[in-house]
Amino acid sequence: MADWTSQRYWEDVAEGDSLPALGFPLSVHRLIVAAGASKDFAQIHHNTEVARAQGAGDMYASNVLLLGMWERVVREYIGLDGVIVRIGPLRMKQFATAGETVTVRASVTRKWSEDDRALVEIALRSEISTGDAVTGVVRVALPRRTPVAQTP
Repeated sequence: MADWTSQRYWEDVAEGDSLPALGFPLSVHRLIVAAGASKDFAQIHHNTEVARAQGAGDMYASNVLLLGMWERVVREYIGLDGVIVRIGPLRMKQFATAGETVTVRASVTRKWSEDDRALVEIALRSEISTGDAVTGVVRVALPRRTPVAQTP
C-alpha cells in the first residue's frame, strides 16, 4: 500500500534505483471490468473465442489497462507532487492474457535538470510467464527539496 503522506524528491533519486515491483493478476473479471471502465468494447479484450480467432491465446489486456498498471507503479514512487510528463516510447511484445499475472518492474535510468525542472526517466517492463509483454519508459518531474536559485 502506498504511503501518500510522504513525498519523494529529486534529490532522493539515483540512477539505477529500482522501484517496488507490483503484480496484477489478469482474471476474466478484471479484463471485463477494465474493458467496460475504459469503454474499450473490442471483443478481443473480453471474449475468448474472438481473441483466439484473431490469433491470441485468450482474451487479453488492453493498452489502457497495461498503461494503468505502469501509472500506478510510477505514481506510488513519485508521490502526489510528482508529475508524469511523458509515457513512451513503448513496445508491445506479446499478449498479456487471462490467467496471467502481469508484474511491473521498473528502474531509474536517467536523472537531469532541464529548464528548472527536475526530471527522471524510468524504464518499465510488464512481465508475464513467457517474458516481457510491454517495455518502455516514463518521464517524470519531481519536486526539489531546495528550490533552484533564479538568476535576474
